[in-house]
Amino acid sequence: MKILFEKYQGTGNDFIMIDNRGLYFPKETALIARLCHRRFGIGADGLILLESTPEADFRMIYYNADGKEGSMCGNGGRCVVSFAKSLGLFEKETRFLAVDGLHEAFFKEGLVHLKMKEVSKIEKNTEGYYFLDTGSPHYVEFVQDVEQMNVFEKGRAIRYNQRFGEKGTNVNFVEILGENLLRVRTYERGVEAETYSCGTGVTASAIVYALQKPTQTVQIKTLGGDLWVNFKEKNGNFYDIFLAGKAEKVFEGQIET
Repeated sequence: MKILFEKYQGTGNDFIMIDNRGLYFPKETALIARLCHRRFGIGADGLILLESTPEADFRMIYYNADGKEGSMCGNGGRCVVSFAKSLGLFEKETRFLAVDGLHEAFFKEGLVHLKMKEVSKIEKNTEGYYFLDTGSPHYVEFVQDVEQMNVFEKGRAIRYNQRFGEKGTNVNFVEILGENLLRVRTYERGVEAETYSCGTGVTASAIVYALQKPTQTVQIKTLGGDLWVNFKEKNGNFYDIFLAGKAEKVFEGQIET
């Protein structure tokens, strides 16, 4: 069977997009992992199915590069919004269903603005790191000179640390470059490597930064480009959180299963 796909990227986080409103795509772990493989497949950090739902304009189903269904992906969410717009599912604003619930999104000045889930539970560990869930679980640690770090080695050790159990965690290393300006590098579970960018990871990093220096807007530099996180906060509860950045089509093609 031939299946049409499109490839999208959001600050270097890349995804295979498939319009599965006809429910024809075989949701097989081995197949998805092969398609995401960078030598034997299309190559991507994940695969996203766009499906119909009576609850919103569309439904996003996200699979990690290992072929297993994953938790919320911020950059993937921005990319599927751009994909849905190209399919004519909305004009300026949209609502879609993801694994962590309903999300809102809109386009402004060439950027996709995606509303993230509210965050109220943030763990500050005595060992100097933070742990929180922004749709996916994230470990956040502030470091010096993040560009010189071995993110794969250190991130992998933390991801599989007994503290985070069988499910593990995503791992973010954050350097403060200036006022409301961060550089973030992330080891992503499911991809099992450092990615060029992680939307839920930069969101987590921005929120943790705001605990130390109250603000409502943070710019984050990643390996794949710049992202912005805007939010409101009251009594330790972060809400109206929006992740903003570019989400662009790279190419399209067809595969045979």
